[in-house]
Amino acid sequence: MRIKSIICIFLLFAQLETWANQPHEIHVATSGKPTNKGTAKAPLSDLPTALAKAKKLKAKYGNRVEIAIVVHEGEYHLSAPIVITPELSGLRIRGEGDVVLKGSAVLPRLEWKPYQNGIFTTKIEGDWDIDQLVANGKVQVLARYPNYDENGGHWQGHAADAIAPERIKGWKQPIGAIVHAMHGYEWGDFHYVITGIKPDGSPELAGGHQNNRPAPMHPKYRMVENVLEELDSPGEWFLDKKARLLYYFPEKHIDLGTARFEAVVLKNLLSLQGSADAPLRNVGVRGIRFEHARRTIMEQYEPLLRSDWTVFRGGAVFITGAENCGVSDCEFTGLGGNAIFVSGYNRNVTLSGNLIHDCGASGICFVGEPAAVRSPSFQYSEFVPAAKMDTEPGPKAPFYPKDCLATDNLIYRTGRLEKQTAGVEIAIAMGITVSHNSIYEVPRAGINIGDGTWGGHLLAFNDVFDTVLESGDHGSFNSWGRDRYWHPDRAVMDSLAAARPDWILLDAQAPTIIRNNRFRCDHGWDVDLDDGSSNYQIFNNLCLHGGLKLREGFYRTVENNIMVNNGFHPHVWFVGSGDVFRKNIVFMPHADILLNAWGKEVDYNLFADEDALQKTRGKGVDAHSVAGNPLFRDAERGDFTVMAGSPAFGVGFANFPMDSFGVKKPALKRLAKSPIIPELLLPKDAANANAPAQWLDYQVKTVSTLGEQSAAGLGEMAGVLVLSVPAGTSSLQKGDVIIVAEGNKIATFSDLQKAQQAVAWTKKISLVVVRNQREQNLVLDIQ
Repeated sequence: MRIKSIICIFLLFAQLETWANQPHEIHVATSGKPTNKGTAKAPLSDLPTALAKAKKLKAKYGNRVEIAIVVHEGEYHLSAPIVITPELSGLRIRGEGDVVLKGSAVLPRLEWKPYQNGIFTTKIEGDWDIDQLVANGKVQVLARYPNYDENGGHWQGHAADAIAPERIKGWKQPIGAIVHAMHGYEWGDFHYVITGIKPDGSPELAGGHQNNRPAPMHPKYRMVENVLEELDSPGEWFLDKKARLLYYFPEKHIDLGTARFEAVVLKNLLSLQGSADAPLRNVGVRGIRFEHARRTIMEQYEPLLRSDWTVFRGGAVFITGAENCGVSDCEFTGLGGNAIFVSGYNRNVTLSGNLIHDCGASGICFVGEPAAVRSPSFQYSEFVPAAKMDTEPGPKAPFYPKDCLATDNLIYRTGRLEKQTAGVEIAIAMGITVSHNSIYEVPRAGINIGDGTWGGHLLAFNDVFDTVLESGDHGSFNSWGRDRYWHPDRAVMDSLAAARPDWILLDAQAPTIIRNNRFRCDHGWDVDLDDGSSNYQIFNNLCLHGGLKLREGFYRTVENNIMVNNGFHPHVWFVGSGDVFRKNIVFMPHADILLNAWGKEVDYNLFADEDALQKTRGKGVDAHSVAGNPLFRDAERGDFTVMAGSPAFGVGFANFPMDSFGVKKPALKRLAKSPIIPELLLPKDAANANAPAQWLDYQVKTVSTLGEQSAAGLGEMAGVLVLSVPAGTSSLQKGDVIIVAEGNKIATFSDLQKAQQAVAWTKKISLVVVRNQREQNLVLDIQ
């Protein structure tokens, strides 16, 4: 009998052990109850209850049990963020069907009453702090001036008089109005709240901390919101917090009697939260849509070393202290701030197959902590004196993302509110791979690297275009490298770099590789390595418009790239930079500015026309470079493979794939846009060269007849004749002949196009025109 009992006990434990080692699913459904068992037939009602059950199982069985929380189709409004901590290591959360986690709450039934001019009002009971209002699933527009216009440029509408005293006079309660303004040089943006009115009628402002390059507001690019008197357009709303009155101008399709209204209340929806000492491991989240998170513009921001960024360390999904965790096949939309923020200590975090769009700030951020950096400085003008510099290479502590991956994500329409943002941001990190992402329709860079700490990044097979749409002096890819060796005084920096070359790579220890990407930036450079960016290898990239810029830095090798209709922009180089530019296809002369030297090697390039090559050789470089038609296979359709017989092969150029840019996931590939492929600016035959053409908003042609020359009073048959101008334009007039652009003689329309390409990043072009047989100087807006 005793033996039989022992056998029974043994079998019981064996059965429990077997159960513990089996994957265990906890089910959640909108039809569930918190008291259910969490099975497929008796699901729980919410994620917090499911997590509590998972914790109990983990406490009982430890890592012997694999737990998956299965969330079934439906909307789940969160009252607090979901937080996953190390005791839940190994957890998987997956959505089945259309699963939506929302940081909003449904407003109780509202009793609307007419107010005036199509506006309705209702009393809001309770302490609602409505950050964004959602009507029938669509985020509405906070009352603003000027009104929202999708094609209105910065903030979809801007006005120089947004906070003019004359306008403010018409507001009964200006305090609490929110002001958005671009940086004076369009290097990002600022956000403020009006806290009072000065005796002269101008506003007192609090804020402006969202940018690391202090400057006055831009005089033109301004927008103001949260003002009742500016509520004058369908879709706009305003909340009078004191009176608890909600004002709303419904769009035509909104039935106030049946409409469903939601108020956005949470900043963060999900946190994967561990630490360097106790990391969260092996957690995966898949197949969930994250929707509705509060705007974060007035939260506490911190500078990202000496880059131009300050940042709010947070996002709809926040990941810190994680190892081998991931977020995949999710959607992020309708968010007021960052979508995904990977902060501080993280190792091998993977973000893949996600759709990120219509968000207020950045798409994906990999950002370490300043505590990991040796001798950090935090603003452009700051520096650590040489005598106090920590000269130990590399990081001081492990509090940074390393060996993380962002791949196969579709990111567009981010930065809807904040402009110093990016599709993917990397700062204070090491070994981040960004591959096969499609990124477009963003206000600043598609991909940004804020500093050289600590390099080793790989950017490959990305498709990045329609960038720098609401800012300036930037690129589809942008970087800074104001690392330990860098100094704001150029003379001091020159002497430091010469005396201590071993300091140059104290931070940028491993090369960052940029290869096999397609870039297009119509408002700056396709690739922009700005102040100090060092230790880069850039090859096999297709640049469709803005060319490539290397500002001061060291050890950059640029080879085997194609720069359509543009070329190479070396700015402010060091002596002994070690820079190499070779085996590239370019269309323009090198556009150098303030060079002390031409680097290690600038040679063996193919220029698309002889004139560009000869102008470049006059600078003392490219002795072995050649000129000629590259013979692209099918440039009109985006295939820039060079064919047999191309002179590119003679300088060592090698073809690279033209069909591997951007997302691979079929569902995302069906959604993703592609960049506009430009018409090539190659030397044309005389008939085509002299035909009328469109330039900006003007119809123009190359001066090609004696009659045109005589009518304009030109000394030679050269220049670009303006045939027609749009209504209301006064800068250029019909009959003007453009003879100089940016100091360069203009003989043909092709010359004018090349001059425009060279200064696209400035958004202006200086011209000399002949009008009424007299020369006049003009500056034309080309944005």
